[in-house]
Amino acid sequence: MQQYFHSVRLDEEKCKGCTNCIKHCPTEAIRVRKGKARIIEERCIDCGECIRICPNQAKLAITDCLDKLKDFKYTVALPAPSFYGQFKPEITPSRVLSALLALGFHDVFEVALAAEAVSWAIRHYMEVCVDRPRPLISSACPAVVRLIQVRFPSLLEHIIPIESPMEIAGRMAREQACRKTGLKPDEIGTFFITPCPAKVTEIKQPPEGRSSVDGAISMAVVYGALLKRLEMPAPYPVAPRASGVGIGWGRAGGENEAIKAGSLLAVDGIHSVISVLEEIERGGLTDIDYLEAQACTGGCIGGPLVPQNPFVARVRMGNLVKLYPAGERGDFTRDFDYYRLKTPITPRPALTLAKDPQVALARLEEAERICTELPGLDCGSCGSPSCRALAEDIVQGYARRSYCIFELRERLQQLAEEMVELAQKQPPAMGRDWKQVRDGGGETD
Repeated sequence: MQQYFHSVRLDEEKCKGCTNCIKHCPTEAIRVRKGKARIIEERCIDCGECIRICPNQAKLAITDCLDKLKDFKYTVALPAPSFYGQFKPEITPSRVLSALLALGFHDVFEVALAAEAVSWAIRHYMEVCVDRPRPLISSACPAVVRLIQVRFPSLLEHIIPIESPMEIAGRMAREQACRKTGLKPDEIGTFFITPCPAKVTEIKQPPEGRSSVDGAISMAVVYGALLKRLEMPAPYPVAPRASGVGIGWGRAGGENEAIKAGSLLAVDGIHSVISVLEEIERGGLTDIDYLEAQACTGGCIGGPLVPQNPFVARVRMGNLVKLYPAGERGDFTRDFDYYRLKTPITPRPALTLAKDPQVALARLEEAERICTELPGLDCGSCGSPSCRALAEDIVQGYARRSYCIFELRERLQQLAEEMVELAQKQPPAMGRDWKQVRDGGGETD
């Protein structure tokens, strides 16, 4: 089976086996065995829901550290649009960008600027490709893309074949840095300031080829480091180039606001996204042209790695969108191939019961039978997220029926009743008058 990189990891020492994570994982990628959570790698989409829900902070995201900047001669920071919403209103985007230089980066390139270019590419594709499937689904959220790969492979053709703003920003930033410095492309490091672990995974193991971004640093880490440097003089002031069109991508609905073409639907929150994808899989929503789907509630401002309350950040993002000009900048290429995905996104067969279709069918029938015999409470006490999941784990040899606490209790109760019944019964010899037997009188009545 293919090996997958995952940013989301488990700290076993902190894990208490509480089962909170298994109930909220959208792809049922977590089990609790022997008192510890276990992540099924091929199912995990790095959405970060387990990080958000874990009361013991046993789930964490592995991101790059600032020390990695030393590996390159020239480094460029790629702040996500949602990064601006983490700061108080008096701390302007210009001050944030300048502080990134004081942090050690040689240059900055706004992902919001790339988002404007991607907005144009999406509109162009929708205008030219009239025979496209409906609705088209945004490719901007890597957790949603991986969700479709794992759970909704039939909808892969609905994903718009356009790179995410982060990838386009990395490409643009590297090209700009090469022109400015004369350095080779591999001597330049581009680092995304990420609000979520899914972006880290997209960089480390992209759906196609090699990522244009060299690393991802947690937004919370950069935020803490910037607070100490915001009052320090930057090497030179940096004026933001992006308009409100690109900045708005950092919150739910901002992508659709930038596209402004056709019938658009925005949905945020991984479980809400699943309900909409299920509707599309059933053949619905064909009246919608484009679906903006984001795994985090509120969009990227609600990512697991952001420091600010998402509701506060949403208000600040809205004010920034109003503050900056609404019009797009025109200094980006209009060559659509520059933005197009080079290879199709393929499914990840993570939910199959076996590679052999006949074996898988037999296991499915057995799982159906077991599931009807289980209590159907989906309590999670067995360490699987549902009775159905436990049945599938049993037929694959990952669990036993005794893991179900209700079945175990019933079996113990039956065993106890049998023991009581046996204790009350007397062997045949116990019904004799032993004195008569001793004297040779035979059995008594």
